[in-house]
Amino acid sequence: MGVAILRDIMLKSHPIVAFVATASPARAKEFYTEILGLKLVSEDPHALVFDAAGTTLRVAVVERVNPAGYTVLGWIVPDILDAVTNLLRRGVAFRHYEGLGQDELGIWIAPSRARIAWFHDPDGNTLSLTEHAKKEKAAKPAKAAPAKKPTTKAPAKKSAPKKPAKKPAKSKR
Repeated sequence: MGVAILRDIMLKSHPIVAFVATASPARAKEFYTEILGLKLVSEDPHALVFDAAGTTLRVAVVERVNPAGYTVLGWIVPDILDAVTNLLRRGVAFRHYEGLGQDELGIWIAPSRARIAWFHDPDGNTLSLTEHAKKEKAAKPAKAAPAKKPTTKAPAKKSAPKKPAKKPAKSKR
């Protein structure tokens, strides 16, 4: 019975809900709908709820936001240059981190070859865009040389080394 219960509550088959906080729901609502283009699903004094491509994003209303020093929400995009350019036109400022080697738009190329850019929402929460590295088509393997057919000949017998011929004995005359 216990195993059946555990199987039913495995989280891998249930959708996730993402959370972020805001101290200014009006500004957050404008940012997430007008700037990022998310659909507002519901709004109450406790939270704004958005549909982020099928994932629920709950923006909790709090008295004061303490932004984390790392990314709290990120989106996978097919073309980061297009996404960054579009958000720049909408007034989003992308973060530049010292020593990271980002380009002029703030895009960093990770060791995995993914391209990532960071920005903040109105409450200072760090958000990101990621374009995964394009998978290169695998090179076709070189054709293998045909296998040699096994020989059916028996190996040659080794003959005993030949003894040097005897010199004829000198005759005494």
